[in-house]
Amino acid sequence: MASSALKEQQRDLENKANDLSKLQKDIAKNHQVRKKYTIQLGENELVLKELDLLQEDANVYKLIGPVLVKQDLAEANANVRKRIEYISAELKRLDAALQDLEEKQTSKKDAIYKLQQRIQSLQAGKAKA
Repeated sequence: MASSALKEQQRDLENKANDLSKLQKDIAKNHQVRKKYTIQLGENELVLKELDLLQEDANVYKLIGPVLVKQDLAEANANVRKRIEYISAELKRLDAALQDLEEKQTSKKDAIYKLQQRIQSLQAGKAKA
């Protein structure tokens, strides 16, 4: 009886460990995506600063595929601001997702710890018997 309960607990522990591993992979993926967006945000803010330095009649070109296309300064400014707004929103979303994942990770670790304690107590009880 005790050995079947022990095997059940060990199976449960293995499942929880696999879940924790998946969570850790999701957290790592979140960090990678967040890093990419942070770099893009910095680049776009730099472009915006450069656009702000230009005079109203300055020529602005946008690279579309292999071709440079002339673009209105106001339109370029609006596009970059919109892009910055989008990237900032994505970063906020990623931060919220990361916080949720980290909370799940903490609760999984706690559950694993408690399960390990139970397994140890079952093994100790079995060793005494």
